[in-house]
Amino acid sequence: MRAAFMYGAGDVRVETVPDPILNQPTDAIVRIVRACVCGSDLHPFHDMPAGAVGTPMGHEFLGVVEEVGSEVRTLAPGDFVIAPFAWSDGTCDFCREGLQTSCRHGGFWAGNGIGGGQAEAIRVPQADGTLVKIPAGVDAALYPSLLTLSDVYGTGYHAAVRGRVTARTTVTVIGDGAVGLMAVLSARQLGAERIILMGRHTSRTDLGREFGATDVVAARGEEGIALVRELTGGDGTHVVLEAVGHLPAYEQAVGVVRAGGVISRVGVPQYEQAPVGFGSLFGPNVTLTGGPAPVRAYIDRLLPGVLDGSVQPGKVFDRTVSLSETPEGYRLMDSREALKVLIAP
Repeated sequence: MRAAFMYGAGDVRVETVPDPILNQPTDAIVRIVRACVCGSDLHPFHDMPAGAVGTPMGHEFLGVVEEVGSEVRTLAPGDFVIAPFAWSDGTCDFCREGLQTSCRHGGFWAGNGIGGGQAEAIRVPQADGTLVKIPAGVDAALYPSLLTLSDVYGTGYHAAVRGRVTARTTVTVIGDGAVGLMAVLSARQLGAERIILMGRHTSRTDLGREFGATDVVAARGEEGIALVRELTGGDGTHVVLEAVGHLPAYEQAVGVVRAGGVISRVGVPQYEQAPVGFGSLFGPNVTLTGGPAPVRAYIDRLLPGVLDGSVQPGKVFDRTVSLSETPEGYRLMDSREALKVLIAP
């Protein structure tokens, strides 16, 4: 089969490798129907050290089950499934608490001998706990929206849930990438009536307005902070959803959060040290939360709206490539020529 590998910064290759096989009785083999490039894939695309062995890439996919292990009970060959970006057993204490990203027997794609989702097929560990079966015969036009449930929609929703967004909260979303736009959509679904989107790409912020943003602030840094404060009577917003992961975005979050408010981070942090002291968080009683989204906990909740078409998160995909064109998909996203790239193997 063919699969994408990263050999270093800017070096993505599609190669022919052996087909995956069952390794454990709880495994399934899935033929991938749709995958994509994630904004978090761009972090190693920028700074991964060059190496002689490639790293498999991709953690978002839809597919069809081709084979199951002897202990798999809820799936059968032919089932159409969504795969969350973390695999999990669904039975440990963390999974029962809705924190599948900390599953005692789980892990993440493209690590510890598990392949990546930017491929023609993949071995899925803990298949019963991981994969979500979709009703048979679903319209292919829904595939992009279904694929967002693998990561970005669930991640944006996680940001809003952890931020405790309600109808009584004002919200700032930092970042106009796919996750930021899903955070806007999710904040609206949870009832927020005032949502300020901080982003400077008009095609993206226009989609943000469609998803529910009431205001757009294109400026960054101190200028952007001042504009959000001006929009909110000097106070800032009750909730800030940070969907970028770089330190300047976090600093903006600190600058626009209201006293007593919440900063919810779901952009993968590219830093270890950040302001958390008296003047930034402690003094104004600001809560810092967020983390990798346990999207498996949210799929059942979000799936009905996708299936009936009342929610269309798949609009974040604005370019489609074949698997062999995956390196070009990375380039398009890195150059901001595409918001999010869909891969159709």
